Amino acid sequence: MSKTSLTVSIGTDHAGFPLKAPIVQFLRDRGHQVIDCGCDSTESCDYPDFIRPAAEAVAKGKADYGIVLGGSGNGEAIVANKVKGVRCGLCWDEWSAQMTKEHNNSNCISIGARPVSEAMALKIVGIWLDANFKGGRHQRRVDKIEG
Repeated sequence: MSKTSLTVSIGTDHAGFPLKAPIVQFLRDRGHQVIDCGCDSTESCDYPDFIRPAAEAVAKGKADYGIVLGGSGNGEAIVANKVKGVRCGLCWDEWSAQMTKEHNNSNCISIGARPVSEAMALKIVGIWLDANFKGGRHQRRVDKIEG
């Protein structure tokens, strides 16, 4: 478990909304602060309106990490990755969560609420927060991403 208190931004669309409250509670139970960028219901909305602010909070240093949620998580990851300085990995299981931190030094993750259960989403968040970037050859690759 991560030992220091972090600030984590979270943004979701209507499809990802059911995962937001459990993830926020999980983060708070671990002693982390949460910046909630919305949305606040299952009413249809445009995901970039909520995902971009969550990613920008990371890029601007207001949040240490970001979590974005949607139906599949794909569109949300695309939006987050459009923000300079954000490396958002799409996670669907424990392995993908571990690898996106260890190999890609992700500072944001995207989770799809339709294919990922609440229990799995919480596992993903915990594993990702607890994982460490391995550096080495992976640093060279991350440097090329940042170009």
